[in-house]
Amino acid sequence: MRLSQSWIIAAKDFKTLRKKKNIIYMLFFIPFLIAVLIPAVIGYVAHKSPAELVVFLPAFLFFYVILAGYLATPIASYTIAGEKVEKSLEPLLATPTTDSEILLGKGIAAFFPPLAALWGGSALFMLLMDLITRDELGYYYFPDSNTALVLLLLLPLALLMSVQVNVIVSSRVTDVRAGQQLGGLAVVPLMGLYVSGELNLINLGDASNLLIIAAALLVVDVLLFFVSRATFRREEILTRWK
Repeated sequence: MRLSQSWIIAAKDFKTLRKKKNIIYMLFFIPFLIAVLIPAVIGYVAHKSPAELVVFLPAFLFFYVILAGYLATPIASYTIAGEKVEKSLEPLLATPTTDSEILLGKGIAAFFPPLAALWGGSALFMLLMDLITRDELGYYYFPDSNTALVLLLLLPLALLMSVQVNVIVSSRVTDVRAGQQLGGLAVVPLMGLYVSGELNLINLGDASNLLIIAAALLVVDVLLFFVSRATFRREEILTRWK
C-alpha cells in the first residue's frame, strides 16, 4: 500500500470539504457550543458539593468522546455516498489506486478535521469548567492524568470507530442521508457509557475503567478494519450504483 497515494486522496477530500460550509460550521460549532453550554449550566444551577463534582466532571469530559462518534458521520458519509451522487467518485475508482489506499485516504480526510475541532472544544471546556468549579473544589480539576487518557486515547479510538463504520455504511448505500442515519448508530454504545457515568454506574474518572473502554474500542477498530477491507468493492460501486 502506497501511503503517498492515500495522502493525495485525503488532500483532494480536504479541498472538497472546505467547500461544504454546512459541514465546516457544524464541525466546529458543536464542540465549542458544548464547551460553553455545560459550564454555563453548572455555573447557573445550585452549586454542587466537591464529591458530586468529582463524579460529574469526568462524565462531562467523556461527552467529547460521544461527539467523536457523531462528528465523523457527515464527513465520512459524504466521502463515498456523497461523491457518488455528485459523480466525482467514479474517476477515483477507475484509477489504479488500490482499495486499501482509497479507504485509508478517505479515513484520513474524515479523521483529522473532527479531531482538531474536538481537541479545541475540549480545551475551552476544561478552561471554563476549572474557572467555575475552582471555589468548590479548592483546586483546578483539569487537566489530570485521566484527561490524557480520554483526549489522547479514547477520543481518537472512538473517532476512528465512527469513521470506519460510516465509510463501510456509505460504501453500501447510495443516499447520503441514509448513510448518515445508519452511520450515526456508532454513537449509541458511547452514549450508553456516558449515561452510565452520569448515573454513577461506571466511574469514568477511574483510569482502569478508561483503559478497559479503550481496549474494547481498539478491538472494535481492528475488527472494523478487516470488515471494511472485505466489504469495499469498487467494481460493485462502479457498476451497480445508479
